[in-house]
Amino acid sequence: MEADRYDRQILRILQEEGRISNQDLADRIGLSPSPCLRRVRALEESGIVTAYRALLDGKALGYSLMALIYISMDMHTPERFDNFERHIREIPEVLECLMITGQDADYQIKVVVKNMDAFQELLLERITRIQGVTGVQSSFVLRKVVDTTVLPV
Repeated sequence: MEADRYDRQILRILQEEGRISNQDLADRIGLSPSPCLRRVRALEESGIVTAYRALLDGKALGYSLMALIYISMDMHTPERFDNFERHIREIPEVLECLMITGQDADYQIKVVVKNMDAFQELLLERITRIQGVTGVQSSFVLRKVVDTTVLPV
């Protein structure tokens, strides 16, 4: 799908204000409500807009510790990676898991936990017990400098 200037405006606004009404969105981009809604639906159906979510404040919910964990695997086979990825998806504290290159690790995982005891339990009782995990290196986040889900459009 080729996005024109109206589509790009819609995408910019929806990323910042996912709950905006169609009427307000149409007013902001200078279209009437019907064509605006058709464009939003087309963006959803094309897969450009994939979901609408509420973003929560982890600290307000008691999650005061964020860490990046670098995982090394013993074998680089599709089966080993599939097994690891299946298990890591089941851990609710995992916010993000990226297969990476250019490091001594195979994966970078971003996790959030309530405290150091919870981190220790997560790491030693769940993550390192996944078959194939041979190396783990952790870094703790001191401060978020940039924290966005907004893509440039």
